[in-house]
Amino acid sequence: MKGKIWKRAILCILLLAVLFLWAGLRTELTVRRYTLESDYVARPLKLVFLSDLHSSDYGDGQRALLDLVAAQEPDLVLLGGDWVDDDFGRRSPELAYTAARGLAEHYPTYYVLGNHEQWSGHGDEIKERLTDCGVTVLAGEWADLELKGTPIRLFGLDDPDVGEGLWQEQLAHIKQGLTENKLDLLLTHRPERAENYSGFNLILAGHAHGGQWRLPGLVNGLYAPNQGFFPKYAGGQYTLPDGGIMVVGRGLSTNSTRIPRFFDPPEVVVVELV
Repeated sequence: MKGKIWKRAILCILLLAVLFLWAGLRTELTVRRYTLESDYVARPLKLVFLSDLHSSDYGDGQRALLDLVAAQEPDLVLLGGDWVDDDFGRRSPELAYTAARGLAEHYPTYYVLGNHEQWSGHGDEIKERLTDCGVTVLAGEWADLELKGTPIRLFGLDDPDVGEGLWQEQLAHIKQGLTENKLDLLLTHRPERAENYSGFNLILAGHAHGGQWRLPGLVNGLYAPNQGFFPKYAGGQYTLPDGGIMVVGRGLSTNSTRIPRFFDPPEVVVVELV
């Protein structure tokens, strides 16, 4: 009798372990929503932020990703770097361009360079290809937009791996364009440089991949590049010392790293400004 009880207990433990692993390793696209109040917004605006695609495949014509974005009815789409993976042999950049083209056909779409795109040695070519897809590239520049009566100044930075000196020049230049009567929104790849982003009302960043491993209620992120173990900015909403809000997306890549995502599904970030 005792032997049967032990066998059942072991079977239950194994079953629970399998279910735990299955739940943790699921990579279905999710939507993560943030609602932020702003004195500058005339009418509610919906931004979709996408980062770290790493040329992942979301079905024929990237339909799974494009359809999920369409369901959010965004006013603006922002691509936060590492859209294209640096391993062209293993992950075709055409997948990234197909997704970018599909987005830019329907929404104003802006992009900044990520570190993997810089590492590829084809950073300038990637920018040109994305421009050909209808995406606006921001590299130490800003663009003035008006969406639903709300004036927005959108700033963008290259990844610091273009060279620290150039990155600092870009940052100094765009800070000259900060305003007092518009929403100043910064699109950047690197969240760990948050201390440099003072003055911007809203910052959108990627790069951290959600910390790769997450355990709900225990670990907000195990490891992120340039932050190490238990990163401060793994993914989520953060209030910076000057009152600016930084939203860090967990990215869209499904298998660009050797370590699989765990309780960290790829996500489409929706920021609603009210």
